[in-house]
Amino acid sequence: MRVLFIDSTHVRLPEKLKQAGFDVHYLPDTPIKDIIKIIPDYEGIIIRSRIKIDKRILDSALNLKFIGRVGAGLENIDVEYAKSKGIKCFNSPEGNRDAVGEQALGMLLALFNNILKADLEVRDGKWIREGNRGLEIKGKTVGIIGYGNMGSAFAQRLKGFEAKVIAYDKYKFNYSDEHVIEKSLEDIYEQTDILSLHVPLTEETRYMINDEFINRFKKDIYIINTARGKVLKTADLVKNMKSGKVLGASLDVLEYEQMSFENLHSDDNLPEAFQYIINSNKVVLTPHIAGWTQESNIKLSEFLADKIIKEFT
Repeated sequence: MRVLFIDSTHVRLPEKLKQAGFDVHYLPDTPIKDIIKIIPDYEGIIIRSRIKIDKRILDSALNLKFIGRVGAGLENIDVEYAKSKGIKCFNSPEGNRDAVGEQALGMLLALFNNILKADLEVRDGKWIREGNRGLEIKGKTVGIIGYGNMGSAFAQRLKGFEAKVIAYDKYKFNYSDEHVIEKSLEDIYEQTDILSLHVPLTEETRYMINDEFINRFKKDIYIINTARGKVLKTADLVKNMKSGKVLGASLDVLEYEQMSFENLHSDDNLPEAFQYIINSNKVVLTPHIAGWTQESNIKLSEFLADKIIKEFT
């Protein structure tokens, strides 16, 4: 099978496919117009986030058998249309679940212990102890929405902190174990102190976390988002931070990211809500790196290669 790489990946992915007998063509910088011209010659394509695989591209892919995405989400693929044409779609969330679990925990610790704020103060010659008195995770209830690879990895890493960990997943059942207690969404609203988001971006989850959703919680809450930026409406987050309903947030992803996740939108006049969060010492921000470790770079490629090889050899 001829496989076209139209995005950059770790070398392990093309290596493993070659070893399994695939004819690999690595052209990660090819413009879309050229991809449309050559894609009829290929049975497989490998992507990350640079290009959206839409109907126009899929209609040009006359011999395509599979699309492999190096990563967890499939939102940059028209999956239903691909399936209607008999094209299989693969991803590799197993490859970065450990990285995401660790990042979510690290961002929560940074938020609870004022680590970023205190670091800047000490570098500026300020020694402020009382103003940086932190919080403990122990005794808090962590509510996880979405209990797949990422949500379960976060729950596993919380075990030693003696928090109560509960989770809701609309499409998964009977998963309570030593790390988590399966709950209804109403229970999440009732019990949560710390809300962590681990859902894919779909039409169902787009801006799911909005003003109405946030105000269903009984307690004032902290929010962690290592999922996708557009799951959370930033303006509504800011509104509820100002009111005190949201006590703080750790955001690895923002709704203002470009499709490729490599940059924020280039508009110099980003919304007022964005200006608020970048100036708030109650917000911890990172540039979509929760699944972005040296180890996950390799594992994402290896898991994806293994799935493709198992299916087609």
